[in-house]
Amino acid sequence: MKHFRFLQHARALSFLTPLIIFQIIFFSSFTAILAQDDDDIIDVDSSVVILNATITDKDGKPALGLKESQFQIFENGVRQELAFFETQKSPFSAVILIDTSGSMEQRVVLARSAAINFLDRLRPDDNVAIYNFDSDVKLVQEFSNLRDLNHRAFNLEAKGYTALNDAIYKAAQELSKRREKRRAIIVLSDGADTRSGKSSSKALKAALSANATIYTVDMSSVNTGGRQRMQNQGALKNFAKKSGGVFVKTPGGVQMRKAFEYIVKELSVQYTVGYYPSNVKKDGKWRKIELKLSGKNFDVRTREGYNARKN
Repeated sequence: MKHFRFLQHARALSFLTPLIIFQIIFFSSFTAILAQDDDDIIDVDSSVVILNATITDKDGKPALGLKESQFQIFENGVRQELAFFETQKSPFSAVILIDTSGSMEQRVVLARSAAINFLDRLRPDDNVAIYNFDSDVKLVQEFSNLRDLNHRAFNLEAKGYTALNDAIYKAAQELSKRREKRRAIIVLSDGADTRSGKSSSKALKAALSANATIYTVDMSSVNTGGRQRMQNQGALKNFAKKSGGVFVKTPGGVQMRKAFEYIVKELSVQYTVGYYPSNVKKDGKWRKIELKLSGKNFDVRTREGYNARKN
């Protein structure tokens, strides 16, 4: 009888063993996938750090004709050696992100008009792609220097949720593949993320890894409450400030046109400098960047820093 029971247990175990092995493999793989997603970064040449800098004089006008010898870069207080220097003539590559979530309502038309206004001011060598985002992020127009919008842009409708962080992450991915060193992400949104799989921190890190400057335009409705508006604007302001970009308050017709004229002009007169960090540790830590200029008193705006890659 004992022998019979032993055989029953043995048969049960032989049946369960493949199931247990499958569960171990499945959960191990699932855990690995989660870990990978938690640490995923844009795959770019992270050995070089690029700064797109907007430099103005005491009157707020672009400081033109500056020399490489006037630029000094410090990382965590340690001076770095410049590896390259590009003047205002360099072309830029940009991604325009149009929020088409349900909260945008009739303002999708205003955002589309802003995109047209941006394209009208491109230089021959500049390239722009357009994406819209609601519950998902979708391509509207491939990178090109065309000044006409694809027909898909005229079929955009407000619907679904708001995957703002995912949209910025996607834009960073696409820009990381571009040859232009001067890169920008222009966000037209009310700032209320309700859908993204990526966090705002991860989206920002992706943009910084791709050496992209983020410009954010607040498209909040005039009926949006004070507390909600402050929260929405806070998210947009953070993306712009940390990457060296500009936040534009809720625009109306003329103000919107001026805002985009300013953004295109700024991208056209920036200086682009780069360096190879003397600190080669891959510890994932935040490194503060300071860009200083010798000579007159200049106002310098660029990214605040970056996260080192982590082994």
